[in-house]
Amino acid sequence: MGLLGSLFGGQESESESRIAWRLLRDLGQFEEMLQESYTQPVVVFKHSTRCSISRMALRQFENQWNLEGKMVPYFLDLLEYRPISNTIAAQLEVIHQSPQVIVIRNGCAVYHASHEGISVEELQQFT
Repeated sequence: MGLLGSLFGGQESESESRIAWRLLRDLGQFEEMLQESYTQPVVVFKHSTRCSISRMALRQFENQWNLEGKMVPYFLDLLEYRPISNTIAAQLEVIHQSPQVIVIRNGCAVYHASHEGISVEELQQFT
């Protein structure tokens, strides 16, 4: 079972993802991600696994994804790793939302959107 299936306990059709997510699970990874953003843009998808709106935004994002090799995708499960979300909000000066995407370049947040504002098309300007 893939990432989404394990997150939602869902069926196999929900578990297929077009995105090779890197799971953000500790603050060391966050620091590495910031460094990585100096060589390639990074996007973080912050997701609440118990929220139907977040689930819908994630599905739409994954269905639109066409930035493989142009942007590095990270996935943050807010329920399991809320302290990382808090660090992201404080360090990048982006108010916490869920669901939310944040684009990071050169160690700084250059774009963020939440809820229905989440769109892969908007991210293309940062590649």
